[in-house]
Amino acid sequence: MRIFVLFILSLVSCFALEVGSPLPLTSLSGEEGGTLDQSQWESASLTRKVHVVFYVDPDEKNTNNHVSEALKKEQFDRNVYGSVAIINMAASWLPNWALESALEEKQATYPDTLYVKDMHKKLINTWGLKDYSSNVYVIDKDGIVRFVFEGKLDSVSIQRLIETIRTYM
Repeated sequence: MRIFVLFILSLVSCFALEVGSPLPLTSLSGEEGGTLDQSQWESASLTRKVHVVFYVDPDEKNTNNHVSEALKKEQFDRNVYGSVAIINMAASWLPNWALESALEEKQATYPDTLYVKDMHKKLINTWGLKDYSSNVYVIDKDGIVRFVFEGKLDSVSIQRLIETIRTYM
């Protein structure tokens, strides 16, 4: 049994997003999730611009608000920069209607950010993301992962994040 568990853990780590690796292609639609307006979302859309991707457990929604504010202050050119917040809807005990209401409020606060719902942790499995956390990634315009952070970013990590965005713009 122990060998089986180690094998499964090694498989999960093989799929984790790593700096320098291409972002695995996937999509969210229908019962799997999608955008707030119920449209399909595809990870292939994370090209042609540098994107910051937040993958967040709703119970951790405020963990990296300071990062969002720091990015907002940078006033990056939206022609070459984009941001996406993907919400791990299955990670919370809150009902979906309450989560969707909170997402609409966030959308009003950050109108340039695309909000996406992952209803059944598809990206946890497809991308090997850390569950029950706040994750931050930078994807360059060619779809390559350039920055990975799981948890709360400190000031040094925020500077690294901003420098990474500038490098790949």
